[in-house]
Amino acid sequence: MIRVYILQGWYIVTYALGIYHLNLFIAFLSPKVDPSLLDDPDEGPALPTKQNEEFRPFIRRLPEFKFWHSATKGIVIAMICTFFDAFDVPVFWPILVMYFIMLFCITMKRQIKHMIKYRYLPFTHGKRTYRGKEDTAKTFAS
Repeated sequence: MIRVYILQGWYIVTYALGIYHLNLFIAFLSPKVDPSLLDDPDEGPALPTKQNEEFRPFIRRLPEFKFWHSATKGIVIAMICTFFDAFDVPVFWPILVMYFIMLFCITMKRQIKHMIKYRYLPFTHGKRTYRGKEDTAKTFAS
């Protein structure tokens, strides 16, 4: 981003990188088996919908390591593209920024509605701690 800002060009490369990162992020937030595509509820792992159902962990469509690996590859490829004038297409960059913000908002709204409808949360809020039974036994001093 600093290179694009200093050189005042290659906005299409930056826009393409942003769209690619948005696509990776959506895959990162999505479950491996989409509950909306399952016709038979017994087919594939199901997410619990009631409090008394068994907890099944959230399995991502794109694992975290692959997400970061692909994002880094995209950044490196975009950086290499900024060294070639063929990718410096003259565009009015504020339109690209507005279109990207609009696309991001619409896509995230759809993803959040999907998460609410099928009741899954792809993030954890820290490690769960379990407490055992209180030890009420008295110690004997000799």
